[in-house]
Amino acid sequence: MSDPSLPVLDPVLNVFPDNPRHIHLMGICGTGMGAVAGLLKQSGYEVSGSDSGVYPPMSDYLAENGIGVMDGYSAENLRVKPDLVVVGNVIRRENPEALELARLHVPYVSFPQLLSHFYLTAKTSLVVAGTHGKTTTSSLLATMLAGAGFQPGFMIGGIVQAFNANFKIGTGDYFVVEGDEYDTAFFDKGPKFLHYQPKVAILTSVEFDHADIYADFEAVKASFAKLIALMPKDGVLIACYDYEVVQKLCQAAQCRVISYGSDPLFDYSFTGLDIRPGGTRFTLLRSGQSVGVYTSVLPGKHNVLNSLAVIALLETIGLESEVIGRELQLFQGVRRRQEVRGVEDDVVVIDDFAHHPTAVAETLEALAGAYAGKRLVAVFEPRTNSSRRNIFQADYARVFSGASEIVIKEPDPLVGVSVEDHFSAEQLARDLNAQGKVAQSFPDVEGILDHLLATLQRGDVVVMLSNGGFGDIHARLLHGLQGS
Repeated sequence: MSDPSLPVLDPVLNVFPDNPRHIHLMGICGTGMGAVAGLLKQSGYEVSGSDSGVYPPMSDYLAENGIGVMDGYSAENLRVKPDLVVVGNVIRRENPEALELARLHVPYVSFPQLLSHFYLTAKTSLVVAGTHGKTTTSSLLATMLAGAGFQPGFMIGGIVQAFNANFKIGTGDYFVVEGDEYDTAFFDKGPKFLHYQPKVAILTSVEFDHADIYADFEAVKASFAKLIALMPKDGVLIACYDYEVVQKLCQAAQCRVISYGSDPLFDYSFTGLDIRPGGTRFTLLRSGQSVGVYTSVLPGKHNVLNSLAVIALLETIGLESEVIGRELQLFQGVRRRQEVRGVEDDVVVIDDFAHHPTAVAETLEALAGAYAGKRLVAVFEPRTNSSRRNIFQADYARVFSGASEIVIKEPDPLVGVSVEDHFSAEQLARDLNAQGKVAQSFPDVEGILDHLLATLQRGDVVVMLSNGGFGDIHARLLHGLQGS
């Protein structure tokens, strides 16, 4: 709980000043904040920032682009008074820099407010939202739009391979934004996507996540209901109807709704799924009728669903099937989404962001198909607030069927959460072993590395599942395999 005696930010100052020159970002090293810093720098603003424990790769990127970063939060960081401060959602009211901001009476905004004000207002905003698949789907959309000549702007939560970046101002009419349901700032607890002025939106899925923000699934559904209510009547909502909750939420939409999913009764669906090394082939169905065969480098049914959403959107804005098929096949992927980090001693090492039980299951199913006949070793680090609680303890025991062996890191404990409410990697390993699986838990990355280097065999495929750096385990494993 924040100390009620602490000064608070004046809501009257939550505004954009006229012609700001110097903009300061608190929490600049986050993925979204770093992207905003890059957008502002490219737009000609003087940009500074601060963060705690500044580290690569974002610190390197910011330095290369001439953006000064102060390591640690301090009132001194605002000694040179900026014209506007962007407050990241990692900042809390008691942060010393936030306290100084309150004292100085400088205008302030959240990063979703800034993105919307500077980069979305004059564009057609294409928002990709949902519990799963946001980064891959928005990256696919931005890349295919660019390939078709639309020159879109975008801001996405992952590095898009085609651009080697997660943002671009763009000179065209469209701006693609990954619509995160996480909270906006300590002074605005609503989800970020409520600021993004969607004209066309993709809704990939709705499940419970972010237990530190949402009390229960009803609260999650309520946030997505607000997004749907934001859609203009002449807008378009493209929704995955494989989720019954999505169907129910879309009943309240005032705009056109285009459904997609596995059922041929939906507006867009597929048949003839063929997952193989190098990608996936499928036959696109529009209102149950075959349109043609499409190929994607992305493995798995879940990525076919992501592709359907993008195809539906691109057809809505007038792209021809031949162009869509060409650009889908050319898509190079996104870093940290089934990204092959290297191959050493005939062992393939893959990095993936999956952490929610559904995402873990889908990723392993896709990789098992793409690497059929290979031994698939899944190495899982529970790192999010939700995955480190026991709310998904039983669910995780049901999602590793695609793996030949499972290795789980014991998570760092959550401060302020009782021990009995913590997730247990040891318990998950016991539950998996009881099912006849091969599973082990380890307290640290070093133990996992020792185990992998001692047991991996030529031809194995190893996938690291984590939304964090995982102690640089990918590079360390590849280095260790070089000497094996």
